[in-house]
Amino acid sequence: MMIEEIGREVVDSAIRVHSKLGPGLLESTYEVCLEHELRKRGVVVERQVSQPVAYDGVKLDAGYRLDMLVEGEVVLELKAVEHINDLHLAQILGYLRLGGFRLGYLLNFNVLRMKQGIRRVVNGI
Repeated sequence: MMIEEIGREVVDSAIRVHSKLGPGLLESTYEVCLEHELRKRGVVVERQVSQPVAYDGVKLDAGYRLDMLVEGEVVLELKAVEHINDLHLAQILGYLRLGGFRLGYLLNFNVLRMKQGIRRVVNGI
């Protein structure tokens, strides 16, 4: 699956989950439902993937976890917050850099329309 195809599946799945559940639930609820929706479509998805930090030539477990990794290429960071802020953006950019990933999506489910809660993030590697 091409990276842009993966992105389309992610966006469509997020919109579908949000349209069924609406805003106001816990992030973990959206996470399990989004995983289910993606798997129904035949998309490979992992949840809570450990992301080590490479420092001084050594990979160290610093406790970072990617909310979701889709097809081993696209990082999803899920939120259920009032507003996305610069720290949320910095978090997903950091995950992209640490893992050498090109594409990520910051998905905030606590919005009236899911299109308002989708932020595509690209790492310039």
